[in-house]
Amino acid sequence: MGVDYYNILKVSRSVTEEDLKKSYKRQAMKWHPDKNRVNNKEAEAKFKQISEAYDVLSDPQKRQIYDLYGEEGLKATEFGAAGPYGKSDSGFMYNPRDAEDIFAEFFGGSSGKSRVSYRNGVNGEAGRNQGNNAKPKAKAAAIESKLACTLEELYKGARKKMKISRVVPDEFGKPKTVEEILKIDLKPGWKKGTKITFPEKGNQEPGVTPADLIFVVDEKPHAIFKRDGNDLVVHQKISLLEALTGQTFTLTTLDARSITIPVIDIVKPGRELVIQNEGMPISKDPSKRGNLIIKFEVIFPSRLTLEQKSDLKRVLGGAVN
Repeated sequence: MGVDYYNILKVSRSVTEEDLKKSYKRQAMKWHPDKNRVNNKEAEAKFKQISEAYDVLSDPQKRQIYDLYGEEGLKATEFGAAGPYGKSDSGFMYNPRDAEDIFAEFFGGSSGKSRVSYRNGVNGEAGRNQGNNAKPKAKAAAIESKLACTLEELYKGARKKMKISRVVPDEFGKPKTVEEILKIDLKPGWKKGTKITFPEKGNQEPGVTPADLIFVVDEKPHAIFKRDGNDLVVHQKISLLEALTGQTFTLTTLDARSITIPVIDIVKPGRELVIQNEGMPISKDPSKRGNLIIKFEVIFPSRLTLEQKSDLKRVLGGAVN
């Protein structure tokens, strides 16, 4: 296995992206050479090792190769060697990132200062002055795309996989197009307009920080339900007879349950029936739900016979001439 990158960052093999970043920040701040003037060489070596560990574990492809083949298998691809997962097999070539570039992503201008101060041998004050004059990289404008979701997916939650293509430099610095699968976990109750951001997953261009990719949730129309905030609305047609005498009907919910809805009272035009806690989950607390609102549309007959009119007048109290 060689170097244990997980142990260097003091994380488990199942570490999440967020916890990985937190651990890197702690370790990088602790061992940055500018903060360790006495044991500068030891700190510099440790700092580079921490950065290398983060570079590998934060990149899904590098991490996969490292988990399978260890440090030796990963670095066998650094100069184009045909390792177990090397260039000859997949086209992948290990290209380690600069420790200071990684540090700069988290702490901005700190990178420029520390690179000058300990790499070029100038003192700390000179390094700080030069760092203050350095201009930060411009960042490309964010790229937004719609993420079409069914109402069922937003009700129950789901995982969606998005295939993207982007331009990155190859081992010789020339641009090449690579494909990547991004996984998006939809949370129950998310609404139209919810944004999911993948930092710096845009094209990599010299001198520019890659753009963020932003997916914006969009709701597909549903054949039965219409969403209104956290509530679900259903339009139910009933005949005049059913409106006067009552009706029982069944409805299949978004999670495939069948609920029976009895209508006992007379249904007047414009009446609504509210069923508590049968609406959409509330994203901040999925144990709570909105309401199901049934809006009735009474269908009147297009015509009546004289006998039917007479019967209606008699039943409803009208006088027969």
